[in-house]
Amino acid sequence: MATRKGRVVLTTGAFEVIHPGHVYLLRQARRLAGKRGKVIVVLATDETIRQRKGREPVMGERERLQVVSSIRYVDKAVIGYRPMSFEKVLRRFKPDVVLFGYDQGEIERAFREFVASKGIKVRIVRAKAMPGTERISTTVILNRALRNASQGTG
Repeated sequence: MATRKGRVVLTTGAFEVIHPGHVYLLRQARRLAGKRGKVIVVLATDETIRQRKGREPVMGERERLQVVSSIRYVDKAVIGYRPMSFEKVLRRFKPDVVLFGYDQGEIERAFREFVASKGIKVRIVRAKAMPGTERISTTVILNRALRNASQGTG
């Protein structure tokens, strides 16, 4: 009996400080991929973080790669291209599904425009936000840590 190829699900992000929202996203990716599928994570380069967030990365790309690679929902993690290239990522990984975080609207729009302009067929999914918690993000965590440090409650 021939083995059926599973779905390849690709997701991206900075993953600077791993938090429950990241785990929730990666678990959604795993569900979309199914048992035989693969979850591939393309990490933002340090340069991309500087450009998009206007600050230095909390952790460098090599350290972030080590952490994300160790998460059980992830089959493969790679550092993105310099400069960022949707075309190279699609050509290399041939995803069936591209999953964007609930808060990645800007890059999702740019990606949708890119695939439409090239006539590329790929399923695009917006992840659900993690229910029952306040908004969790690296920025929220960093701001909370800075506030606590300045109040001496760190």
